[in-house]
Amino acid sequence: MSLLAASFWSHLLNIIIILLGLFLMLVILIQRGKGGGLAGAFGAAGGSSAFGAKAGDQFTKFTIIVAGIWVLALMVHVRVAKYDGAHPETAQIATQQ
Repeated sequence: MSLLAASFWSHLLNIIIILLGLFLMLVILIQRGKGGGLAGAFGAAGGSSAFGAKAGDQFTKFTIIVAGIWVLALMVHVRVAKYDGAHPETAQIATQQ
């Protein structure tokens, strides 16, 4: 992988990780907790859900999936960033191994 390509993928993964993190925060805030979640902060009833009775289980599964994708993107970014920050001599040695 050339240094220019590693830099492009590193920047792209930075943007993806930031967007996934913001989306994950939104999904977590939407969830209904014991205290009513974000809906309770705005005066809504804590026991009702705007998305239906079974929405809590679905949001939990969806949150776990999004968090898993976020962690996977972080791990890929660590591998790509290793080549992005390397000196040309070090990157050349690393690609030969």
